[in-house]
Amino acid sequence: MAHDPNTPACRNINEVLQRVGDKWSVLIVSVLSKGSKRFSELRLDIPTISQRMLTLTLRGLERDGLVSRKVTATVPPRVDYALTPLGESLRGPICALATWATGNIDAIRAAQTQYDDQLEELNAA
Repeated sequence: MAHDPNTPACRNINEVLQRVGDKWSVLIVSVLSKGSKRFSELRLDIPTISQRMLTLTLRGLERDGLVSRKVTATVPPRVDYALTPLGESLRGPICALATWATGNIDAIRAAQTQYDDQLEELNAA
């Protein structure tokens, strides 16, 4: 079914997918699906994310209502992040996508290799 990208519905879909389709958002939601975490725990669970990107992504997820931030007045202050009910509703689609990716990565890599080989042959000719 074709969709006009200029319709409000398509613009809304794009807006949501920009947040939840981002690789860092997917990883953060996946980690938080196992329970609340402190910032430092998230950094350990996602070692490839920079501190700045983790901060920006958490802020975006919080702004969109997918993640909650709870500050406990201790010294130093304790900050815990958790999925909101809306964020919890994203677990199913993210797990389905992860399952699909895991099940199809070999086929994707084979297709990439075939494409690259064909392109290399064309460039060599």
